[in-house]
Amino acid sequence: MSAETQNLTDGFHLVIDALKLNDIKTIYHVPGIPVTDLGRFAQAEGMRVISFRHEQHAGYAASIAGYLTQKPGVCLTVSAPGFLNGLTALAHATTNCFPMILISGSSEREIVDLQQGDYEEMDQLAVAKSVCKAAFRVLHAQDIGIAVARAIRAACSGRPGGVYLDLPAKLLGQTMEATAGLKSLVKVIDPAPAYIPSPVAITRALDLLRSAKKPLIILGKGAAYAQADADIRKLVETSGIPYLPMSMAKGLLPDTHPQSASAARSTVLKEADVVMLIGARLNWLLSHGKGKTWGAPGTQKFIHIDIDPKEMDSNIEIAAPVVGDIASAVSALLKGMGPNWQKAPVEWTSVVREKAAANIEKMAPRLQNNNVPMDFHGALGALKRIVAERPDVILVNEGANTLDFARSIIDIYEPRKRLDVGTWGIMGIGMGYCVAAAVETGKPVLAVEGDSAFGFSGMEIETICRYKLPVCIVVFNNGGIYRGTDKNPTGGADVAPTVFVKDARYDKMMEAFGGVGVYATSPDELSRAVKEAIASGKPTLVNAVIDENAGTESGRIGSLNPQSVVGKK
Repeated sequence: MSAETQNLTDGFHLVIDALKLNDIKTIYHVPGIPVTDLGRFAQAEGMRVISFRHEQHAGYAASIAGYLTQKPGVCLTVSAPGFLNGLTALAHATTNCFPMILISGSSEREIVDLQQGDYEEMDQLAVAKSVCKAAFRVLHAQDIGIAVARAIRAACSGRPGGVYLDLPAKLLGQTMEATAGLKSLVKVIDPAPAYIPSPVAITRALDLLRSAKKPLIILGKGAAYAQADADIRKLVETSGIPYLPMSMAKGLLPDTHPQSASAARSTVLKEADVVMLIGARLNWLLSHGKGKTWGAPGTQKFIHIDIDPKEMDSNIEIAAPVVGDIASAVSALLKGMGPNWQKAPVEWTSVVREKAAANIEKMAPRLQNNNVPMDFHGALGALKRIVAERPDVILVNEGANTLDFARSIIDIYEPRKRLDVGTWGIMGIGMGYCVAAAVETGKPVLAVEGDSAFGFSGMEIETICRYKLPVCIVVFNNGGIYRGTDKNPTGGADVAPTVFVKDARYDKMMEAFGGVGVYATSPDELSRAVKEAIASGKPTLVNAVIDENAGTESGRIGSLNPQSVVGKK
């Protein structure tokens, strides 16, 4: 401990020592009052302190760090406005079940409670409670150790999520005897204990699966988070059942696996009679388990594996709920299957395989084009081939069309190698995710960004350059949101709300910070630039010029954007 040679320690060092004791080695941070010295001291104590230009992106970095490591990512912010900037990421982490702790400095309680107008005065604890799993405030230095321990356990146990830890400025300067301070720290034992499903639930699920004539497995990002990769693959292959990975579950099995039903998504969702959900929720991303996407009501039965019993029956009846952690549930299912499990009917698996193969064959020529200006298919086809050659690359992806097309075009071969917008479909995760993915894994990162999405976090390319991270950013630049061709219907001087500056040079931004900027107008140029960037490990931004006419409203989810008839003729 830093104060071992002294008689006293303080709140700053107790926070740091509590985090280090629990094997948290990195803080994602924006310096400022009252936590500037906390960041300085943490770095001096051997922690890695990654400073961002905006708290929201530091928060997104912490959230995805939690997803990748199963340990809570830590975001440290200043009070009030800085706290609020980090709050979006905290809510995002909670919604997506990523373990994260937002630590913010705050004003003193006695001033806040009387509303006497302290510097950046806000009752941050009250604000945070509505968007996270748990929120704690620490008033006394001797409670720091237990508060950090409670935050870690809350973030990791059960369904993971975001936790808020409020540190009033006065707390950080509090002192106590060093030996007593050391004794006050808590090492969290088993922060995410196994939740073993009942044998009855496992038997019920297996009986239903055994009766299926057209079974389907859907893998969600919860399955990827569980890091039960070998058992999940064994379950899929032992069962012989076609599987459909949600976007961040891609790579649990290679997307080229013969049982992958991604290219036959519409067919399997509509025709499957028994669907087993592993770490996936029947939310809007799966049309809530009903409607035109699915078969006729009553023709499909669901097996749902989730650690939260409240998730069951959230949209439709779950015939076989399996409440437990994914690793334990999958292990129990495998044991129950035994060595003589009858694989899924060949009549069904053949139909799915043939449909998928036909769709892949139909798409292939579009991915080979070398059009100038590029379209989404030609550009993504080039990136698809690069990822096939470098399956260790972590793909970060956000946008509208850029997200939707990339999700279906770029194959992923290894678990947790695709990071994207998650449950909310939120824009702005890109650069924060890039930083954390590079820091936490040491792997090269390829970000595929729509020009609109990039704008949310683009200034963080300075952070990427400052820390010399192996990140290559490809901005799909078609001059606008969805496309760059919309017009102002009044004929006035202002451009349409969805249109950006024509031929914007995002590559020059990267050059301004000492990185490599490339302007690419064809799939061949794009491919060369990205290969060089990955090989060099240098921060690189490729401005990929896409036809301004390419793109559709809201990507493939345009139905969520209400179409007004007002003003139409």
